[in-house]
Amino acid sequence: MFSYLFQDWNANRKNIKGQLVLFSFRLAQLLSRNLLIKILFVWYLAIYHVLIEWFLCIEIPRKLKAGKGLILYHGQALVINQATQIGENCILRNSTTIGHKLLADGTYSKCPRIGNHVDIGANVCIIGDVTIGNNVKIGAGSVVVKDVPDNCIVVGNPARIITPDPLI
Repeated sequence: MFSYLFQDWNANRKNIKGQLVLFSFRLAQLLSRNLLIKILFVWYLAIYHVLIEWFLCIEIPRKLKAGKGLILYHGQALVINQATQIGENCILRNSTTIGHKLLADGTYSKCPRIGNHVDIGANVCIIGDVTIGNNVKIGAGSVVVKDVPDNCIVVGNPARIITPDPLI
């Protein structure tokens, strides 16, 4: 249990805010697994919601599926839809939005699936039913609306592959 709660701790070294937010997130996830425990700790889930989402402006829902080693840099204005899937050792920066989009028929698309070791720059929007591959770097201000293959760098609005990354 303790290893689950602290799985993001080392990845966020020297980032106390990131450590506390992700510890609180993992604890909220843990408490939500069992209905009885969830009822007993509803006060914590309410505090989590108010403190993390309202005061710190980080919408990281407890139902989000995120792999270990998640890193939050400058966690302001971060919005993630609860149906998004995030792989291991990913980096999220400020003013990032990840979620579904409204389709022409009035329904919503599926949420993005983000692979392992993805580095997401500041002010990035990843919306719709897209898959981001492993070892991808997404430049600041990019708007990702199409799938991104493994091992590349994408930038722009709409995001486009500028080069496969030779360092990955």
